[in-house]
Amino acid sequence: MIRVALLMSVVLAAACTPITPERAAERCEERARAAQGPQIGMTLGANSDSGPFASGSFSISSDAIRGLDPIAVYESCVFNLTGEPPIRPPRLRAM
Repeated sequence: MIRVALLMSVVLAAACTPITPERAAERCEERARAAQGPQIGMTLGANSDSGPFASGSFSISSDAIRGLDPIAVYESCVFNLTGEPPIRPPRLRAM
């Protein structure tokens, strides 16, 4: 029983630690990049066992569907995670 209580206190303490501004910027940059528009991925290749292969993916975020500004998405995300404004501008995809 004591082990469970100790484990729970460690988990709760870890959950309450604030996120660093740099980590918040990284997480929010991913969300801001997704807000820029659809993301499309393609993979083409071949190997000696099965021959040619291809795969693809398409994703779009709700922020992109709503037409939100990626910079505004980034700034509000960082503020929500840290309670402070961003420490640097976002690194977004080239359009």
